[in-house]
Amino acid sequence: MTKQEKAELVQDLVAQFKQYPNFYVTDTQGMSVAKVNNLRRAAFNANIPMRVVKNSLIEKALDQLPEDYSAAYPALKNISAVFFTDEANFKEVANLIKDFRKKNKGLDKPALKVACIDATSFIGDDQIDVLIKLKSKKDLLGEIIGLLQSPMSNVMGALNSGGGTIHALLQTLSEK
Repeated sequence: MTKQEKAELVQDLVAQFKQYPNFYVTDTQGMSVAKVNNLRRAAFNANIPMRVVKNSLIEKALDQLPEDYSAAYPALKNISAVFFTDEANFKEVANLIKDFRKKNKGLDKPALKVACIDATSFIGDDQIDVLIKLKSKKDLLGEIIGLLQSPMSNVMGALNSGGGTIHALLQTLSEK
């Protein structure tokens, strides 16, 4: 691969990292070509972009982004496959990896090296279950809004119970 081709590949990676701010880097070393192709097919069927790329090129692409991904650099060893995802379906990649291992009994690959979700690095294969359980920003905001609305719902429920009118509630309070 020439310098020009490497530079173009790095620019393609930068564009993908910008398009998909969340990504997983997995270790596929020791997997047969057929298994890697099956993994590619599974990712394609799940609409998850995947690329097998040299670690040095991944690092060069990450260096060109405004976020600091330096915590992920030590994990960039051996053969790497990168799965790109957006905020809406970042759990799907973790599920894909786990399901792929189940279907290929005895295979502990692809092993998660690092996942970067909302500029937070999850390092190590033991983080797969954490990522599956992790809630998205949208889900967390929905829960917070629900918690904030809860007291208002209680007040409205109290106002509606006690005879159905505010007058009845005020009269009950004034009698006490």
